[in-house]
Amino acid sequence: MRQRILEILRKRAPEPVSGEELSALLEVSRTAIWKHIQVLKNNGYIIDSVPKKGYILQSAPDSLRPEEVVTRLETKWLGHSINYDEAVTSTNEVAKKLANAGCKDGLVCIAEEQVGGKGRLARGWFSPYARGIWFSVVLKPPFMPSEASKCTLLAAVAVVRAINEYTGVKAGIKWPNDILIDGKKMVGILTEMNAEFGHINYIVIGTGININVPKESLPEDLKDIVASLADVTAKKINRAELLALILKNMEEFYELAITEGFGPVLDEWRWWSITLGKEVRVIAPNETYIGKALDIDEDGLLIVERGGEKVKVIAGDVSIRPAQTEGGKY
Repeated sequence: MRQRILEILRKRAPEPVSGEELSALLEVSRTAIWKHIQVLKNNGYIIDSVPKKGYILQSAPDSLRPEEVVTRLETKWLGHSINYDEAVTSTNEVAKKLANAGCKDGLVCIAEEQVGGKGRLARGWFSPYARGIWFSVVLKPPFMPSEASKCTLLAAVAVVRAINEYTGVKAGIKWPNDILIDGKKMVGILTEMNAEFGHINYIVIGTGININVPKESLPEDLKDIVASLADVTAKKINRAELLALILKNMEEFYELAITEGFGPVLDEWRWWSITLGKEVRVIAPNETYIGKALDIDEDGLLIVERGGEKVKVIAGDVSIRPAQTEGGKY
């Protein structure tokens, strides 16, 4: 109900909308409208009440509450169900719990803060309150479990395209799914799967995007390798708008993968890659070596030329950085 009220007020702003008109449009009492308006005000919305004229939406908080996201969505199904929390251990943990309880396909779990966010290889992810976009998506795909890892590449493509389109910056993907700007990491993606033999029960794709994380607030070991979107663009970033665009892209690529396979997704990944064609250092559990990143294969594995031999690098088992570094960047 509050989402519909906001949608109407946004469309009509700066003109007022009377309580009587809202009551008629939404088929509830004027008292119910007034109560919803009070809740919105308590959540940070500035709504003026003009005597004999109605309500005017003056401003909205920088929030990822469902009413902010849903009114901006252009998806057919993804994100139509949202679980929102002020703070969680991690949105992936919330999403897995809800998926195990039988939640809808396309559920999006959002939090303003994660106190125990994690990235690949069990690394931590710094997720301060309202300084980023921390969310997870629950998908129940029809394809085989062997295809699940490519959903990580799909998510990276959806995010990087949205960021570049929204802000005009030139971010790129470092294999397999880190999004970098000016050599520093801005986005991390973690995909987890629950499956049985030959069948995926669900996939959870968790994404953390640094929007405006002050450098001085970062842990010491992250200050030289992490960037925020606000560091590289003067554009005012509305987190709900950017999230809605990401979900739109994600739905588009996901449906494409279901109908045509992952070929088009991998082609798009190659387009945004900042790894291919570069000399890289591969850090594996038992060895470290340098080679040239040539391509990704049909499974999304990185193909590296090493001493005249082509080897495939498995995303879950290695870490990869440019062979040459500058100023502590990678």
